[in-house]
Amino acid sequence: MLVFRSLLFNLVFYINLVLFLVLGFWFMFTPRSWSMAALKTWARTSLWWMKMITGTTMQVRGREHIPQSGGLLAGKHQSAWDIFALLPLLADPALVLKRELTFIPLFGWFCLKFKMISVDRSAGPSALKKMIADAKQAIAARRQVLIFPEGTRMAPGAEPDYKPGAAALYMQLGVPCTPFALNSGLYWPRRQFIRQPGTIIVEFLPPIQAGLQRKVFSSRLQEAIEDATHRLVAEGQAD
Repeated sequence: MLVFRSLLFNLVFYINLVLFLVLGFWFMFTPRSWSMAALKTWARTSLWWMKMITGTTMQVRGREHIPQSGGLLAGKHQSAWDIFALLPLLADPALVLKRELTFIPLFGWFCLKFKMISVDRSAGPSALKKMIADAKQAIAARRQVLIFPEGTRMAPGAEPDYKPGAAALYMQLGVPCTPFALNSGLYWPRRQFIRQPGTIIVEFLPPIQAGLQRKVFSSRLQEAIEDATHRLVAEGQAD
């Protein structure tokens, strides 16, 4: 039954995505706020289908820590689920993502329409400079910049591997950083089609104030994210 439900959900999920990209193509020509509202609607319907088909729900903790505008968020990335499920929680998110995603027909075009922050990881230092410049524009527009500091999906319990991007943004943007943790990898494992029933927990943690030294910030960020992630993973495994 688990395999059947997982297969059914994956089918419905991608059909839902294609319908949004094709039937909603006209959102490419509307104001970005309209397009972003449509994106969030697609994300919510995907979460609803997941709940109905696989029995996987979502719980959000620490909503009071989410910056309402012009903020930086950095957190764990365990699953493809994170990419879409977090978007409806933010007023106007600017997600940092790898540049290759913008090359996908329709999907990539919408990433550009939403003014997400794409990073060419093969470009070295120039990629970091462009990311910072784009993030500054997003902050100036009172958007929330969201970055996954490890740059890729990490399985629950994997050894952390934090890249310099989050610290660079923190140092240059001059705004507090809100860490977040989650346990989505237990229910939507990376590189697997199985979708486990249960409750995915996302927890936003108290912000790290602006103005700290890079090493101090990096240490606090990793400690906050990793400690909370271990706790949420253990909580999910105990269910």
